[in-house]
Amino acid sequence: MCGVVGIVSHSPVNQALYDALTVMQHRGQDAAGIVTWGENGLRQRRSNGLVRDVFRHRHMLRLTGNVGIAHNRYPTAGGARSAEAQPFYVNSPYGICLGHNGNLTNHDELNDLLVNEDRRHLSTDSDSEVLLNVFAHELHVRANGGPTPEQVFGAVEAVHARCKGGYAVVAMIVGYGVVAFRDPNGIRPLVLGGRDGDLGMDYMVASESVALDVLQFERLRDVQPGECVLIENDGRLHSREFPGEVKHTPCIFEYVYFARPDSIVDDISVYKARLRMGEELAGKIVREFPDHDIDVVIPIPDTSRTSALQVAYHLGVKYREGFIKNRYIGRTFIMPGQAERTKSVRQKLNAIELEFRNKNVLLVDDSIVRGTTSRQIIRLAREAGAKKVYFASAAPPVRHPNVYGIDMPAASELVANGRTLEEVETAIGADRLIYQDLHGLIRSVRHDHSKITEFDTSCFSGEYVTGDVTAEYLDELERRRNDAAKQARDGNQKSLKPAIGM
Repeated sequence: MCGVVGIVSHSPVNQALYDALTVMQHRGQDAAGIVTWGENGLRQRRSNGLVRDVFRHRHMLRLTGNVGIAHNRYPTAGGARSAEAQPFYVNSPYGICLGHNGNLTNHDELNDLLVNEDRRHLSTDSDSEVLLNVFAHELHVRANGGPTPEQVFGAVEAVHARCKGGYAVVAMIVGYGVVAFRDPNGIRPLVLGGRDGDLGMDYMVASESVALDVLQFERLRDVQPGECVLIENDGRLHSREFPGEVKHTPCIFEYVYFARPDSIVDDISVYKARLRMGEELAGKIVREFPDHDIDVVIPIPDTSRTSALQVAYHLGVKYREGFIKNRYIGRTFIMPGQAERTKSVRQKLNAIELEFRNKNVLLVDDSIVRGTTSRQIIRLAREAGAKKVYFASAAPPVRHPNVYGIDMPAASELVANGRTLEEVETAIGADRLIYQDLHGLIRSVRHDHSKITEFDTSCFSGEYVTGDVTAEYLDELERRRNDAAKQARDGNQKSLKPAIGM
């Protein structure tokens, strides 16, 4: 999962791109990059680390120009040391920079075709570089002077024909404009905004609407599945819907965990969706545990707070903040390896003993993935004096890998994979475990007026909406992307990845 942003403005965009990356830091803590274009040509800065650490004052001064794109990276392959900071760049045709959120499921096939047939050189193992080179090749074969909107739209349609998986892309064609598009299933989010200034309309595309809000851009609409949006450097906006088959199935895990609650994703409020998750979860608890002895509901900060409030309200019990979070520790789910995730939990959370002592507590979390965090948090609650510790998940059991850009690739690392409810309960050390039902989760996200009828629920259901994910593919993905493989790559490459840019 990553964050992408692109801006075409009538004023310098360096600070705006920085601010957008900062409010989307939750989407990727591994690396960050900004590329701008102006009178001084192409300028870039990209490196591993948080936004605040990658960009210093001297870097910002050099990122001149009124057009630019930016990227926050969260690794689905490799760890923090082996990350490839984006946006990537190729110089033919025209010069193209690209940032990508998602994952291509036919990466290996495309890699071979690019090298052996399209005669393009690849310098990394990143599927984002593959996607960039597919787009660049398709634009090159259409290049006749230009570029023109027709050439760009044709190239994007060819990308959709060749690339499988989930992807939201922001690219900059040097000297021409910014291009943005989503996969035909709309799995990964992308939103378009506008801001009317003294010199004309500025446009912005971003992974989440909160980035538009902080920069005072009006949210115009979501980029549609398969649609291509082109913003020329002079501010002219063009768009074309994908003429092929589309089936809008956005990733439901965006609403469960990844997106900020103040974002609107595909016309659905993340905050409202999480409120409804809490209502559904409370109903499940009442049905399965009618004579409960819960004294207090305590959320696992931060993403479960909204759901936990509704659980407490509908159960008629107290809601309390029982854990204090160290806000200078990253999100444990997207830590690059198991060792880092385990180490960070106690650094991240501290229990308020008075809220646990001699009480039966219900801990509410957004989801349970590997079970590492859940197990340690339950231990913290017991050490703080809780008599009983019940645990509730606002999402169903995560039993299957996610192949569209979320770091759930190894089924063997998922605590619910191959285990019964009782076995997961024992594994995390809870006195009782309650999971949300999948149909309850879908009902929570898909409100009454939503035009979306289906979601990508693959990590819960094992059903992959792109239709090209085989058992063999999943086995190979697990071999490449389990924690042991990541740690091995990190060990081999930790001294080979310097900062890139100025």
